Amino acid sequence: MAFEKILIVGFGTMTGAMVDGWLAAGSPASQFEVYHPRKTEVDHGLKVHNHFPGTQFDAILLGIKPYIIDEIAADLEPLAGPRTVILSVLAGVELESLARRFPRARGVVRFMPNLASALGKSPNALISRGLDAEGCGSVTALAEEIGTAEWLDDESQFDLATALAGSGPGFVYRFIDALAAGAGELGLPADQAQRLAVAMVEGAAALAAASPHPPQELARRVASPGGMTQKGLDVLDADGALDTLVTRCLRAARDRGQEMAAEAREKH
Repeated sequence: MAFEKILIVGFGTMTGAMVDGWLAAGSPASQFEVYHPRKTEVDHGLKVHNHFPGTQFDAILLGIKPYIIDEIAADLEPLAGPRTVILSVLAGVELESLARRFPRARGVVRFMPNLASALGKSPNALISRGLDAEGCGSVTALAEEIGTAEWLDDESQFDLATALAGSGPGFVYRFIDALAAGAGELGLPADQAQRLAVAMVEGAAALAAASPHPPQELARRVASPGGMTQKGLDVLDADGALDTLVTRCLRAARDRGQEMAAEAREKH
C-alpha cells in the first residue's frame, strides 16, 4: 500500500514540521489535505477543510491536542474505513484508545517524531496495532522520509521513547543555552557564546551520528588525561550528578505521558 492521500487533522508546529520534511523529500503537496475548523490556509498552500470531507484517505494523521480527541473522533470515524491507517502523534493516547475510537480502520499507529522532521533528521518512535507487514512497511517508508524509523515491541516503552526522542530536543536546547550562559558568565560576549555553543553541538552531533564509536568513547577521545576537557568532564561526572539529573528528567517526562494515557482512558 502507499499513502497517496493523507488527511492531517490539526495543523500545528509538529505536523507542520512533518509536512515540511515530506515535501523536502519530494512528496507532492497534493498528497496532503488539512482539516482545521478555523484556518482557511496553511503553509505550502495545502487544501484546507473547515468541515470533515466526505472522501476517504489512505491515512489520517492526528495532530490535535490529546484532550480534545473525543470532540472530533465521532465525526472523524466515518472517514476511517477499512483501507485507512490512523497515524497518531498524540502524546499519551494509547493504541487501545485509538482502536476503540476508530474500530473500522485498517490499523492504528502511534508515530512520535520531533521538530527535526523538517530537516529529515527526526528519530521516529513507532508502534502499531492491527496493521499487516505491508502497512508497517509503508509507515516505515513514510517515517524514513523525515528521519529514521524505530519500531518498538512493547507499548509500555513508548512514553519513555517519547521522552527521549520527542521531548529530548527541549532538553538539548536547555543544555546549549546553559553552555552559552556559562561562557557568558565567565567573560565571552553573550551573542558570541551562543554562536559557539550552537555550532559546537551541531558538529558534535554530526560526528556522533557518523562515527562507529559510541558517545562515551568519543568523549574519552576528546579528553586528554589531565587536560582541559577532562577537568570539565570531572565536574559532570562527580557523584554521577549528570546521569542522575538526566534520568530524573526522562522519568518526569515519561511519567507525565503515563498520566495523560490514564486521563485518556478515563474519558473514553
